[in-house]
Amino acid sequence: MRAFAELLDRLSLTASRNAKLVLVRDYLRATPDPDRGWALAALTGDLGFDAAKPAMIRKAVEARVDPVLFGWSYDYVGDLAETVSLIWPAPTDHRPNREPELSEVVDALRRAGRNEVRPLIEGWLDALEPKGRWALLKLVTGALRIGLSARLAKTAAAMIRPDAVSAPPDPDGDERTQSLAPVDVSDIEEVWHAIDPPYVDLFAWLEGRAERPSPDAPGRFRPVMLAVALDEAADFAKLSPADYAAEWKWDGIRVQAVREQGVAKLYSRTGDEISGAFPDVMQALTFEGAIDGELLVMREGQPAPFGDLQQRLNRKTVDAKLMAAHPAGVMAYDLLAADGEDLRSLPLTERRARLAAVVAQHGGERLQLSPQVEYADWDQLARLRADPPVGAAAEGLMLKRWDSSYLAGRPKGPWFKWKRDPHVIDAVLMYAQRGHGKRSSFYSDYTFGVWTDEGALTPVGKAYFGFTDEELKQLDKFVRDHTVERFGPVRSVRAERDFGLVLEVAFEGLQRSSRHKSGVAMRFPRVSRIRWDKPAREANTITDVMALLDAIEGGGGRVAKSLKN
Repeated sequence: MRAFAELLDRLSLTASRNAKLVLVRDYLRATPDPDRGWALAALTGDLGFDAAKPAMIRKAVEARVDPVLFGWSYDYVGDLAETVSLIWPAPTDHRPNREPELSEVVDALRRAGRNEVRPLIEGWLDALEPKGRWALLKLVTGALRIGLSARLAKTAAAMIRPDAVSAPPDPDGDERTQSLAPVDVSDIEEVWHAIDPPYVDLFAWLEGRAERPSPDAPGRFRPVMLAVALDEAADFAKLSPADYAAEWKWDGIRVQAVREQGVAKLYSRTGDEISGAFPDVMQALTFEGAIDGELLVMREGQPAPFGDLQQRLNRKTVDAKLMAAHPAGVMAYDLLAADGEDLRSLPLTERRARLAAVVAQHGGERLQLSPQVEYADWDQLARLRADPPVGAAAEGLMLKRWDSSYLAGRPKGPWFKWKRDPHVIDAVLMYAQRGHGKRSSFYSDYTFGVWTDEGALTPVGKAYFGFTDEELKQLDKFVRDHTVERFGPVRSVRAERDFGLVLEVAFEGLQRSSRHKSGVAMRFPRVSRIRWDKPAREANTITDVMALLDAIEGGGGRVAKSLKN
């Protein structure tokens, strides 16, 4: 456990991508099985413990420490694991406690019932030093927050053989020498969903001690191909419209629908299975193969805005009423496999033709072919992007080379995403809360509002990114200097007609919401600019916001910039 704690601590304090790679690679090289496998599962988000909840940890510490003191400490620190690791008292019975190994913790938690988890955690907290306690609680809650993506962790795993990078393939074809060649991270992702933690077979292959695990499990997830953002100024000068197919970038969630040998599954773009939340979709799909597409709510054959789909997301089960009110389907734009044949190496033109045939034979509204956008030049495509005929269901365009293979990861050149310009409003800062991890000492989570007809502020969203580190310090100082009230970890900030901080907020969309006092909810809000120069009274009103929402729902063009005064 000590080595894992040291790894997490150093990762949390390291900003460099390459430095993080080296840290994880060296840990995986030095740590034996099965500990390194459980660590990799934790780093990639594939390790969770259903019986362990944050509320259980709070109860445990409140039994050892004055609850008021703990509450004040938690409010100040802002991170549960860090607070508990520092405030946890030394055991009073002076019994010797041995620090647990990572695999011991994982095995015990996987076997434990709900009533057994808290005593286990308390015993481990007694045995560990503060850094180990912090790592333990991060592991248990699954909230690592160390700035490491799952793909980066897998990339580090691909580098664990000491001589893998420098050893060339043997021209005579010797298998032992050939195995020294570097492993590509896409090869790991190809087998990832066919293997289970602690990945003993995976490490045996990566170290050249065994063959590559088979990826051919029916119903498996295929690593997705991602697009890079289009730079209009730089990219259009180098690209030819004739080389690229255009289609709408649908405002749903990226999914992979798979039916193979009687196994049917629906995956998110990160490989999480979401079949249970969409049984109506899975029951209606009858093809044999793997389709890449967008999950949307479909009404009378037309895709609905993201807000409709959001009613069905993040649910383990759904009832008939919800499925009837929000019928979901897949807008298909690529075919990865069909009838046992892997099609990813084929050019897009051939995959698209095969996909069109599959959809045509399928029938029904649960599976539709994503239409291609006809255009003659970039100017015409730009006009369509600014005011799409499909309205709010599209958030921009995709450009895909006709000759492109389906490659895992985000290769530069084959696919581009050209999102519509975001909506922008001016809002007033109302509340602030401490962040987590590196930001636990700063007020970095901001609630902002707009003016009502009565001259009061009503909250319309929250944002916690979009500003630089230097701007964060300035925002944090403003919050501290102008706090008027406290509600636990939340500070109410002075916000009046004649005094307040205006934030320029960019966001991707709006939807009506009965859960919010203002009646609206924003999608992906972020702070795009701090308006130190703008009087609070000149911020936008709820009437402005509702007018924008009406325009979005009506399928109008971008009216966002008109909201800024």
